[in-house]
Amino acid sequence: MPNFAKHYILILCLLTAATAGYAQPPEDSIKIPIFRQGFHDRVDRQQDQIDQLDSKKDRFFAASKDEERDFLISRALFQTLDKLQLDIEKDTRITGDQEKKRALVSIEIFLKNYLSNYRKQNFNIFYTPMMVEKFRFGLNMVIDNRPIDSLIQAIPYDVGTSVYHALSDYGPSQNAANILTLKYCRLHPELTFFTLNKNPNVPFADSLIRAMGKKYPEQLYTYSQANNALGNKIRGIQDDDFVKSVVKMSRSKSGQQYFPFLDNIVKGKLSIEDVEAVMDDSVQYFRLLVKTQMEYVERAINKDTALGFRELTAKLEKKAKDVFVTTINGLHNENDAVRFRCLQPLTAEELYYLAVMTNGLIYTSSYTNGVYPMMMKKANNRGDSLLMRLHFDHYRRFISQAAAYNKLGHFLSTFPDQDDAHKLMQAFVNNLENSDGLEDGVDVADSYASITETLKPLADEMLVNVRANYQRNLASNNKRGIAIYNILYKLFLSADSTNKVDLTKELGIPPVYTVPFSSLTNDKGEVIVQVYFYGDKDGQNIFTGFQNMFGAPNWTIDRSNSQWIVIRSVKGKPVVIYANRALPEETGEDDKAQQALGEYLEKNNLRPTVTIHRGHSYYAETTIAYMAPSSRIVFMGSCGGFNLINAILKKTPDAHIIASKQIGKTAINKPFFSIITEQLRNGRDIDWIAFWRSFKSAAKVEGFEDYIPPYKNLGAIFIKAYKLSIGNEETGEQ
Repeated sequence: MPNFAKHYILILCLLTAATAGYAQPPEDSIKIPIFRQGFHDRVDRQQDQIDQLDSKKDRFFAASKDEERDFLISRALFQTLDKLQLDIEKDTRITGDQEKKRALVSIEIFLKNYLSNYRKQNFNIFYTPMMVEKFRFGLNMVIDNRPIDSLIQAIPYDVGTSVYHALSDYGPSQNAANILTLKYCRLHPELTFFTLNKNPNVPFADSLIRAMGKKYPEQLYTYSQANNALGNKIRGIQDDDFVKSVVKMSRSKSGQQYFPFLDNIVKGKLSIEDVEAVMDDSVQYFRLLVKTQMEYVERAINKDTALGFRELTAKLEKKAKDVFVTTINGLHNENDAVRFRCLQPLTAEELYYLAVMTNGLIYTSSYTNGVYPMMMKKANNRGDSLLMRLHFDHYRRFISQAAAYNKLGHFLSTFPDQDDAHKLMQAFVNNLENSDGLEDGVDVADSYASITETLKPLADEMLVNVRANYQRNLASNNKRGIAIYNILYKLFLSADSTNKVDLTKELGIPPVYTVPFSSLTNDKGEVIVQVYFYGDKDGQNIFTGFQNMFGAPNWTIDRSNSQWIVIRSVKGKPVVIYANRALPEETGEDDKAQQALGEYLEKNNLRPTVTIHRGHSYYAETTIAYMAPSSRIVFMGSCGGFNLINAILKKTPDAHIIASKQIGKTAINKPFFSIITEQLRNGRDIDWIAFWRSFKSAAKVEGFEDYIPPYKNLGAIFIKAYKLSIGNEETGEQ
């Protein structure tokens, strides 16, 4: 018998002996009056439901993989609450039948809430013993007519809210509720205004408005416009210049236009009139955004973070996309003089932000033929000077983007001192553990696949630098840094197939190079595929061509529904393809069709495991929002970038993602669909390396190199591996 098992049994025996006086249900230890037996039974039924959550009725709740902790959890939920039932019957302080019933009902409510929150994964399961103990303590307090405020103040929010709601029938004080509200706001600062909107009269509302308004100014702006109690409270604050400035903007029809410059306006560096002077000129307004961004970046370097900095960057991204990149992408069939005319007034710095703020949306040709060469020309072909003027803002994203579009070698060659170029690439890899979020790590990961193909010596240097950073973090025991650099090192090694790196074994992630056919089928053995079409002119033409791919003798098409079609395999394994019709986008009919199809699939328990996006990149977010979490293969066509890849992985963490850095081409997409649907019809596992060879052979047109196979989508793999390694610990998830 293993030592742990002996240790566990010893603990079990000792604890069982220690609790022998109350381990049995109360009805076995004391005569329960018949008129209260039903209330004890209600508690027992809740315990039974919890007991069976692990599919075993043994009064042991296997809530985690830690047997000792599970024992403590089980003892709290069963033995301790059994004893509490018995104590209620014996307690001479609880006089009268109704009071004893009320105490028993509080246990039932506690267990009901516990069961509900467990199913929703709303709390830390390891808090269970504390929850039970503090609930027992709180029940004793209310029986003695003592307030539970001090108890609620002293315990974590999850525990406190469990105790508070279980004792709701005893009428806990408003102050106890306020304490919980404040704890929740501290735990979830981003939800402070949402919470205050429901609880506007808490005594600390003004203090939270002032503090969180500076952290989330756009939320302050939005809620200050509301004609309700919270809106009145915000507008009533007259001794805070920041709050007053936001309120003033919120009352203006053009408030959102002023908002990115909030900090400079509050400090008197910029006036409302200055913004109004450029508001109707898209170039001049974009110029002011860039100028302010550069100022704020310089301030941040000096530890002076401007209020509303995130909102400024978000507006800069929106204008870069809506005003410029959407225009030049849309003119991809025009000559360069016409296509890039709108870029002519922009400076090198403005073109830089235009590029980095639209990463994943800007077409390859828009970047390589327009934005990049124009930027370098206006920077006098001095990449080093340009980055210095920009204070190296978003430089990792720029390097990753330049690598993806095969311009990094040229950019680095414009450094007169090549030692500076070498230092830049060292900085690119260094100190990722200090970055906010994962985006910088994803930029480094994504760049490597491109760099190793075009700049092999540079890729070799990156590998050495990653290894050195791993050793540095190992020496300082920085868990985040260890995780980041270990993952990057294994990913970079795996990019060379001769290294034979098994990422599943090394990083604990699902298979990268294959998708087993069995993982794509439902209980009936069917593979459900969902295809998203959009109702612009291109989408309607593509929809027609898509249908023509599937005919006798292998496929049949059901066109009886007005909003979608169903394509079924006739021979081989059952494959069912659901595709919404490309109905007119002008009236929103395509969106209605997508929603209706999604509801139909959900209602009939049809879980798509293959999702295909057929539309321009600006439709990608809609596809991701609607796609099923069951998706295991996701073809996104013309999309990329951290935000979209991360959004897909949040929706379906195990997805194998195929993305393109360019506008999708029918001549490339068509063979992809043909190959994958035939492999599915024949019941084959998807082996991406072999698949990609067949795909490349069938799609012999320019642009194929812009399509990235899942095993080379290193950014996506990095996110998966990181979240498995340390992500749950960082986010507090269980």
